[in-house]
Amino acid sequence: MSTDEIHESNTQFHGAWRFFAQGSQAGEVLDLPEVCIASSNVTWSMMNAAFLPSPVETEEALEKAAVAAARYFVPKGRGWMLALCEDWVAPRPLERAEEVLARHGLKLSMVATGMVAERLAPPMRPPPTLDIRHATDSAGRCHLADLNARCYDMPLAVGREAFDVPALFSGDSKGYIGFRQDEAASSAAVIRVDDVAYVAMVATLPAHRQLGCAEAVMRHGLDEARRAWGLERTVLHATPAGLPVYRRMGYRPVTRFRFYMAAPQGR
Repeated sequence: MSTDEIHESNTQFHGAWRFFAQGSQAGEVLDLPEVCIASSNVTWSMMNAAFLPSPVETEEALEKAAVAAARYFVPKGRGWMLALCEDWVAPRPLERAEEVLARHGLKLSMVATGMVAERLAPPMRPPPTLDIRHATDSAGRCHLADLNARCYDMPLAVGREAFDVPALFSGDSKGYIGFRQDEAASSAAVIRVDDVAYVAMVATLPAHRQLGCAEAVMRHGLDEARRAWGLERTVLHATPAGLPVYRRMGYRPVTRFRFYMAAPQGR
């Protein structure tokens, strides 16, 4: 794997979460020596994130990152996430990460693959019939929030708290919802991060899966990014379920991330 692309995958992930944090009503961004904070300060733990600012070589450095992040998040009583790039942690501390991070209430919740495409591959099949709409108002943002909340088994109110925020889908970020059979079926957001089109919030309801809905919404959003911003290169972080879809679209794996989650205090 390219060292430059591993670095890009980290900075794109961090940059997108910085955008969310800076656009949120109570969000905050902090660049500390041990860890970078990009927190929307909402109920959804995944939106309250900590990132390594650079690769770590020792267990002590990993411990310091977790301590600094916990010092920020724990007094707020919010759940939070530490996103750990496997290629940014030396083998021994990576092997010990689960034990080290458990001391700070962090448990491995998800693994994602950082992916990049210089340009998308041509579609392999005709797209489904969708009415794709731009999330420009509260109703659109709520559709996008609800899709993601339902796909991640979160209460709808938690999703809306995080994403029904005007600044999150304007300027350098655009959200899209694909309607099928009069139902909000699939969503995606495209964020301009360092002149790369970062794709986030891809979600499709179970009744509309395996039809190409997510791909159609993503392609629409990336076409808009190319027209509006002149961007061709695109980065995302794939769940295991999304990985085959993104490969067909022309994305290739660069690195992997482990998401360690801490529950809110008292839970």
